[in-house]
This record gives sequence, C-alpha cells and structure tokens, in this order.
Amino acid sequence: MADAVVADLREEGPPDRLDLNADLGEGFGVWRLTDDEALLGLVTSANVACGFHAGDPATMRRTCEHAVRLGVRIGAQVSYRDLAGFGRRRIDMDPADLRDDVTYQLGALDAFARVAGDRVRYVKPHGALYNTIVADEDQAQAVVDAVRGYDATLPVLGLPGSVWLRQAAAAGLVTVGEAFADRAYTPAGTLVSRRSPGAVLDDPDAVVARGVRMATEGTVLSEQGTPVRILARSLCVHGDTPGAVEVVRRLRQALHDAGVALSPFC
Repeated sequence: MADAVVADLREEGPPDRLDLNADLGEGFGVWRLTDDEALLGLVTSANVACGFHAGDPATMRRTCEHAVRLGVRIGAQVSYRDLAGFGRRRIDMDPADLRDDVTYQLGALDAFARVAGDRVRYVKPHGALYNTIVADEDQAQAVVDAVRGYDATLPVLGLPGSVWLRQAAAAGLVTVGEAFADRAYTPAGTLVSRRSPGAVLDDPDAVVARGVRMATEGTVLSEQGTPVRILARSLCVHGDTPGAVEVVRRLRQALHDAGVALSPFC
C-alpha cells in the first residue's frame, strides 16, 4: 500500500505502474450484466458490487472466488441502497445512516472474500454516491468514517481533487486517484452526467486511445476539446459498457505496447 499515489498530485507526471480496474459482480440472481470471468482475466483489480446497487450473496461469493483464483485484488464497490436505479440516483441520506450502510456492505463482501481465501483490499464508491461525494462534504465524511471504522488500512479510490479523497487523506486513509477511459469529462475534471448525450464512450477505438493518453500523458480531452490534467494510479473501464471484454482486452494490449506496466495498487 505504500506505493499508492495520493489522488491530487497534479504537479507530477504519470505513475510508472498502473492499475486496471472494472466494476464486476453486478448481476442479480439469474440475471448477469457482465462477463465477470472474462474481465477478471484482464484486470488487476475488481470493484465488486456489495448488494445495494447490484449483486447478491451467490454473485459476491462467485466473483470473489474467481478473483482469488486469478490473483485479482478485490475491492468493495459501495453504493446507495438503490437496486431499482442501479445506484445511479442520488439519495439525500442522513450521514449516520450512510455510514452504517457502507459499513454493512464492507462487512458483507469481506466475508465472501475471506471465505474465498483473501479479503477486501480497497474501497470504491459507485455511481451516484461516487459523484455526490466529489463535492458533498457531509456524505463524503460519512463514507470516510465507515472505512476508517471498519479498517483504516484500506485504500480508497476516487476522482482526483474530490472532497472525498481530500477528507479521506485528512483522516489518514491511503487515497488513490482514478481515471475513466470510457467516460466524458468536463473542463473542471469531473465526469459528465450520464443524463447528457455522449457521457459514456461507446467507440472502442476512442476508449483505447483515451486510456493510453491518460496513462502516458496524464491528460484527457474534455467534452469541449480542452486538455484536462488528471493524474491517476488506477484506470477504470465499466463492466456494463457494451463490448467491455474486447475493449479491456484491446486497452490492456495498447497499454503494454505503450510501455505501461500493469499491477495492482495494493
């Protein structure tokens, strides 16, 4: 964990090694959203749904077992309690309730990770919670309190420059900046709302090119075409993006060809 990069390091260059992550375990019951097994063969870290926006006990167990078998790090992807909205609707929660919901999710996934022979290695908020705590100090602090109370050694992923990562660092947590190869950015370095056209990139060539640029130059072009400095130690491709397996396979090869070494951050 000592080599994890604190999120807001905008004065430095891209890291020598990069983590490649994807959101996994997002099925529910007999319904499968992603090809978890195929993606686990390509990524270095897996953000596993903990049952609040997606996932169920059997899915969590199965995903953790595959991750351990392949040497992929298991991360808890915590969210609002919003199965119907896939965790992409903001909920105005009391901070204490949010803290307890996050703690509950951490414990649930950690149990299955330990049964599989490992443990939860890091925490990444999902969807609306991820975007809300970019700026919402109360909700960000609630998530910080949950992680610190459960296991203060767990690194946390988030958007570089966010309130969430600043508060986490102030609380003594290891913070890791994350970039998204398949999402559009605003000129301020935040993610374009999914309600806006073009918020999610569906052109594999564009996703691969963007990911390589992020990894080698530490920049991304905003929706307005302006370069944005956004340094990150972990690069994400969403598992529910159409054709995600082939996109991640191509991105992994392109990063290798560009001399970018892939390895978990923890």
